[in-house]
Amino acid sequence: MIKIGLTETLTIANGLALGATAGFVTGALIILVSDLFILPGVWTPFIALIIGLLGFLAGISRRTFRVEASLDFAFLAVLLTVLSEFLQNLWVSVFYNVSISATMLAGFPSLLSALVNNVVLLSLAGPRVVKLIHRSAQNLSSEAFPQ
Repeated sequence: MIKIGLTETLTIANGLALGATAGFVTGALIILVSDLFILPGVWTPFIALIIGLLGFLAGISRRTFRVEASLDFAFLAVLLTVLSEFLQNLWVSVFYNVSISATMLAGFPSLLSALVNNVVLLSLAGPRVVKLIHRSAQNLSSEAFPQ
C-alpha cells in the first residue's frame, strides 16, 4: 500500500510543537477518528498506539535535540517513519503469523512512500508549521487565562 497522507507528518509536528503528551493524543486520535469513517478493525488500537508513539517520541525529541532546522526535521522524519513502518509491519507479522522479513518486504513500497512524504513535508514546512502550532497554543492559553 502506498501512503500519501498527513497522519504521521501532523503527529510529529504536533509533538514537536506541544510536547510528548499532546503528540501522543494527536496521533492516537487521528487514527481512531479516521477509522470511524472507514470502518475500524482489529488493527485500529494497535496502529493508534504506534502513531501516538511517534507523537510522543517527537515531543521528547524536542527537548533532547532542539529540533529547529530543516535538516533536523528531515533526520527526525527518517527515524520516526522507519520506526513507525517497522512497528506496523511487526504487528501485521505477529497478528497474521507471517515472517517479519516477508512483511517488511511486502511493506517496502509503503515505507518508501511514507519516507518521501514525511521527509519532504517536514523538512520543507515543518519548522513553520511547528512555530504556527506553538504560537496558536500560546494565544489560546493567553485568551483562556488572561493576566
